[in-house]
Amino acid sequence: MSAFPFDAVLFDCDGVLVDSEPITNRVLAEMLGELGWRLSTEEAMNAFTGKAVKDEAALIESKTGFRITEDWLRTFRARRNEALERNLEAIPHAVEAIRKIHGALDGRIACASGADRHKVELQLAKTGLIDFFEGRIFSGHEMPRSKPHPDVYLAAAAALGVDPKRCAVVEDTVTGATAGVAAGATVFGYSTGESGHSGPEALRSVGARQVFSDMRQLHALLAGHGMQPA
Repeated sequence: MSAFPFDAVLFDCDGVLVDSEPITNRVLAEMLGELGWRLSTEEAMNAFTGKAVKDEAALIESKTGFRITEDWLRTFRARRNEALERNLEAIPHAVEAIRKIHGALDGRIACASGADRHKVELQLAKTGLIDFFEGRIFSGHEMPRSKPHPDVYLAAAAALGVDPKRCAVVEDTVTGATAGVAAGATVFGYSTGESGHSGPEALRSVGARQVFSDMRQLHALLAGHGMQPA
């Protein structure tokens, strides 16, 4: 019998499993600078974290006058992936947390990301997490709508054969937490106070049940220990 009051746990990827946002947004800021929109990495993180770049084409065009093309997006993804291959690391203690939760749920976990599949699989492989999620990786790029809509979480729950209301979702942004709540799941917000993560109050404001700052806390929180009302 599971130690958790959930039938499955669904994880976001960027900012929850892997510390990718500073790397991705550094590349994005460089490329936007080449188009005339000068942003620091932190400013890019504040503007784009939790969102798919392709979905922000109107904002980019309003700032640069440049209409985002598939060729530009391909170049961005190639430069981003090269930087991730060089520098990516897992979120501190995420590997141990996933190992414990995977075991406790007999493998009923999934990664449900707003990013493109190649990026998600590259990152999970680079950080030693891929084996825990093999065959249970879902990309918002492959859904009718990406986050903040619930489609990717609904698809993950359906593939696991689990009612979304019996799922926990682990997210670090308002965009992702909104998607998890819309799916009917119980959302746990991961927030360290650093750029790239939404703040605790922002996560609670969109319905996160519990906000935590250290992956070593997650197993106990999922099991119901130390739960505080949001």
